[in-house]
Amino acid sequence: MIIDGKKVASEIKEQLAIATKKLNSENNIIPGLACILVGNNPASEYYVRSKVKSCQEIGFYSMLDKFKTTISENELLAHIEKYNNNPSVHGILVQLPLPSHINEEKILQAVNPEKDVDGFNPINVGKLVSGQKTFIPCTALGVLELLKYYKISTSGKHVVVVGRSNIVGKPVANLLSQKKYGNAIVTIVHSGTEDISKFTKEADILVVAIGKPKFINAAMVKNGVVVIDVGINKIINGSESLLVGDVDFENVKEIASAITPVPGGVGPMTIAMLLSNTFQAAQISISK
Repeated sequence: MIIDGKKVASEIKEQLAIATKKLNSENNIIPGLACILVGNNPASEYYVRSKVKSCQEIGFYSMLDKFKTTISENELLAHIEKYNNNPSVHGILVQLPLPSHINEEKILQAVNPEKDVDGFNPINVGKLVSGQKTFIPCTALGVLELLKYYKISTSGKHVVVVGRSNIVGKPVANLLSQKKYGNAIVTIVHSGTEDISKFTKEADILVVAIGKPKFINAAMVKNGVVVIDVGINKIINGSESLLVGDVDFENVKEIASAITPVPGGVGPMTIAMLLSNTFQAAQISISK
């Protein structure tokens, strides 16, 4: 079975568009998302444009502020504070990575936790780890929603997460180990693991976010495994530029019971969950 993230994301966006009209008519509120982009990284520019476009498609208010790489840390902090104090902005997204002269941790801490729709502020991370209600990082939430939509049970299953990033690996592992989200037995493997295949072969569900094209091959998984490929890598094949995941899709799909493609798997879900979190932030603002 192919897990179609594009289809699921489209359905979520349709539901959000309807809910947005209702929110506006009943409370005179339009969810607002501010996107901040520093530098001219082509991948970051593509991701941010996609996010802004998706906002417009479902009736959100969105804006994109682009800054040169030379912007100072204090200037960026001042800009974030401006959005923190703007009641029309319910979500603030700072596209990562940032230039090396800017302290990424300091920037993420500066975003108001109530507008941290990426779920990266340490306060929200702490709430996530302790099982409190908070904004869940978008890609991790997208993985959960795909498993839920396709009725793939995680309770008591052995989930192996390949990668330990703050954006994907850690939050996915934490969520799936919690009783209310996944109730799974979770193993994390990473660059310090001597024999990754020893663990991936034991996985009932394999979540891969390691940033290496086609890293997971058919010999590294067992029959019937569910594979969630979070990776997206650009490779050159002759005169063509192709996007591939961290999993050798063509070969692994013959063994897996379910698998996400790249593109069209987790990627669209990340944007859909960003929209969902922003809508949630707009709802919370009503009681303020």
